[in-house]
Amino acid sequence: MQFKQYDAFYALFLLVFPVIPAYMWCFWRKQKALNKLAQADLLKTINPSASLSKQVFKSLLLAVAFAAIVMALTRPAWNPTPREVKRKGRDVVILLDTSRSMLAEDIKPNRLERAKLAIGDLMETIRGDRIGIITFAGNASVKCPLTQDYAFVRMALDQITTESATKGGTNVGDAIRKAVNDVFDKQIKEYKDIILITDCDDLEESFPVQAAEKAGQQGIRIIAVGLGNPDQGARIPIVAPDGTKTFLKYQGQEVWTKLDEKTLRQVAAAALAGVYIPVKTGTFDLGQIYKDLVFSAQRRDLESTTVLDYDEKFQIFLALALMLIVTEEFISERKKM
Repeated sequence: MQFKQYDAFYALFLLVFPVIPAYMWCFWRKQKALNKLAQADLLKTINPSASLSKQVFKSLLLAVAFAAIVMALTRPAWNPTPREVKRKGRDVVILLDTSRSMLAEDIKPNRLERAKLAIGDLMETIRGDRIGIITFAGNASVKCPLTQDYAFVRMALDQITTESATKGGTNVGDAIRKAVNDVFDKQIKEYKDIILITDCDDLEESFPVQAAEKAGQQGIRIIAVGLGNPDQGARIPIVAPDGTKTFLKYQGQEVWTKLDEKTLRQVAAAALAGVYIPVKTGTFDLGQIYKDLVFSAQRRDLESTTVLDYDEKFQIFLALALMLIVTEEFISERKKM
């Protein structure tokens, strides 16, 4: 047996269990009032048909009826029947740029935080697919392997900062190669997507286009999301421990970071049916992008599992409660004379 609504058991403690002492208190108050009215021998003469046992029995019937109603609210079920559930989906790896240029505030609150919010929205939409996360700056690191445990993905996402990478830069090529070599299943050459979220600034000759071509040969599609101002760019803020805000400088000059759209377009074009999405400094819904490009694509059987379906039997307890309430109405509180 299982109960599908355990919270309903609280009603037993809040409503049903207090009913019994309440009835006992009422009987005690009633008896006390009668004792004040007359002596015990005289009471038997005044009201000889009164039956305390029947009154107690009627009270117990109502208490059991209330308990049966609570049991019905818990949605009890039994007679489990095994059922095989097949899951279909794709493998999706998110490559998230965590370089310092992602702190630029041309997108509010900044490029990195906006990307994390978008991934959070994606997690509310995703259904069935396996998700992995790789962060990259000067080097790439797997923060979450492919999994259907979306709670674990969210936990990994919350811990991502610009400190997630140990080396500065924006090494897109190494991030793509990391996904191809260390995360995706090499035995399967379909049903695989990379969602690349970056400003693609400050590349270190990582050959991202060549990496994208190799990914395409493995049946991997790249959806490149470009964040940042491609023309004027934006400065990179630095916040001191005392809250003072300055901007990153190199050789005495403030560093301005721009979105490298040209490279991102080439990366998307080099991969299998790749797509470039120029968000720039605007808004974007990664959940909708997922629906349009990933969820609607062809999917494969990921795994099958056996679940137990239980027959709900709350009707039995409702019928019992109704029968007890009706029975209580037809039982007299008086003795047969």
